[in-house]
Amino acid sequence: MKRNQYATLAARARSWLRRAAPALLLCATVAHAAGDSLEAEFAAGLKEEGLTGAVWSEVLPDGTVKVGASGLRDTAKQVPMQADTRMQVGSVGKVALALGVLRLVSEDKLTLDTPLQQVLPELALNNPWQASDPVRIRHLLAHTSGLDNVRFWQAFSLNPAPQTPLAAAFDGGRKLLRVRARPGSRYAYSNMGYGLLGMVIEKVTGQPYERYLDAQLLQPLGMADSTFTFVTQMSTQAGAQADPRLAMGHFEHGVAQPAVPQYLRPAAQFTTTAADMAKLAQFLMGDGKLQGKRFIDLALMGALSEPAGTDAAQAGLATGHGLALAVRDRHNVVGACHPGTAVGFRAMLCLYPEQKSAFFVAFNTDAEAADYERFNRLLLRDLELPLRAPAPQGTPAPTVENWQGVYVPSPSPMASMAWVDAVFGFTRVKWDGESLFLIPFQGEPKELEPVGGLLFRASDRSTPSHVLMQEDGKHVLSDGLRSYERVSMLRMLVLWGSLALGAAGLLYVLVVGVWRAALRSLGRGDHLFAPLLSLLALLLPLPFFYFQSYLRLGDATIASVLLAMVTGALPLATAFGLARCWRSRGTAAEAGLWAKWDWVALLAALQLLLVLAWWGLLPLRLWQL
Repeated sequence: MKRNQYATLAARARSWLRRAAPALLLCATVAHAAGDSLEAEFAAGLKEEGLTGAVWSEVLPDGTVKVGASGLRDTAKQVPMQADTRMQVGSVGKVALALGVLRLVSEDKLTLDTPLQQVLPELALNNPWQASDPVRIRHLLAHTSGLDNVRFWQAFSLNPAPQTPLAAAFDGGRKLLRVRARPGSRYAYSNMGYGLLGMVIEKVTGQPYERYLDAQLLQPLGMADSTFTFVTQMSTQAGAQADPRLAMGHFEHGVAQPAVPQYLRPAAQFTTTAADMAKLAQFLMGDGKLQGKRFIDLALMGALSEPAGTDAAQAGLATGHGLALAVRDRHNVVGACHPGTAVGFRAMLCLYPEQKSAFFVAFNTDAEAADYERFNRLLLRDLELPLRAPAPQGTPAPTVENWQGVYVPSPSPMASMAWVDAVFGFTRVKWDGESLFLIPFQGEPKELEPVGGLLFRASDRSTPSHVLMQEDGKHVLSDGLRSYERVSMLRMLVLWGSLALGAAGLLYVLVVGVWRAALRSLGRGDHLFAPLLSLLALLLPLPFFYFQSYLRLGDATIASVLLAMVTGALPLATAFGLARCWRSRGTAAEAGLWAKWDWVALLAALQLLLVLAWWGLLPLRLWQL
């Protein structure tokens, strides 16, 4: 038998084993099956997905906690991952920070409805709805403040130190802290919001938020192996703690990456272990008491994962984000989860309060192509959570067809990338009389079946997953965690046409200009001389970007400054070439078909460059995006 036939049979066998795993587990002895099978499948999964290592913990209904580990802690040293290895979990730390804020609320030092500017009056907050709808603490917790997610310079910079003041992340003034949707109305994930919550904690408590949360939250919860303080694998900065138990972060192909300080550290700086995360999960599924005493008010505990107040929630959609966690409907199991990404790490925390079960998993590799969801499926299977029957079909509202059209993200995840989201992130909505179809420009089409009124369910969900709404005369589509607003087809045609014409014009400049240069007919007086040089100059920053860390993308480095210069020069050079066309019109030397095409191409290119400049993308200053 040929080698590839063996591979095919082996793949089929593995596929059959995965499908038959639940039945096999029931037939095997409990002591043997539960641990060994899971660890073996984790090890195989890490190898197939190109991941370095993982730790995980499971909380069982009887209160038992199981922890496990697989793979390597550090590829360079070939140190195996241990169950008590410390990991950085990125945004999963937001769950713990949210609890810290709720602790202050429970102590009557703060309220959920306290306006942000009442606590931080020095903030340059630009909120058009300030008079009627100020940004409140609850909005920051639930990601409904309307603030931007993050800017390049806040996320990709090596300038901050471990003790850099949190206010340094908000030096951009009113333009940076612009509220883009009415507070409370729409979910829009915001790392800035949690950066502001760190400042709120410091203002209320009078001490660094890390010190307060470590002492007043983690210590009472018994999370002795966790900290909000910056921890790294090697001490290279003043004030940094080097921890030999901390796993090394990695990217694709095992490229190591030690931790670095960041501006928005309350949003993503948290170091913990699998066992400590199990303790946190148990508390989150409890009644808010510690040793019989109230620690977090019961009403606040009930709101941890309950979306409330948003337009989507009021329209009947149960999925969305609460004060700390988001409702997650996957694999016919509904829970409350929060993912996390840090430099070289990925993590996921999921709770299933009805079954009194939970799992946490963290990887010391951040790889774009890896399927992290396969490990969530393994843990769900191991927990033996009951599957939920899909919500039955219902009668759709007779007005559904009125929502057909083209939709764009609203608000965009990053305000500086709004043009990109509009041109490449749009989704078409189509109704065929029985099902609603979402057809994104990027990604696979999705069919939604009606469950009644304007609520719909995706085929891979067990509960209603989308809702159609009308807000202030605008047609809106929401899944609880993303909102899309319908735009006119004319607007989209203008944007698409502008892009197509501009790209064609720039391509003409490049191809025809290089062709003329090859024929030695491209003189300094040629219409395309300056535009071609400017286009070729875009290559100049590439070597500098290649040799600098991607973590400096938001810093004003030689590479980024050079990029700003060449992208800023491009529209000027194009306009200069167009001016040459204008001055030389009608002259015998410049007459002919090529001169007319030069004119058309330069005009097409210039209009796109001006559009990009209008949207704030030219000159491309990464340190301001």
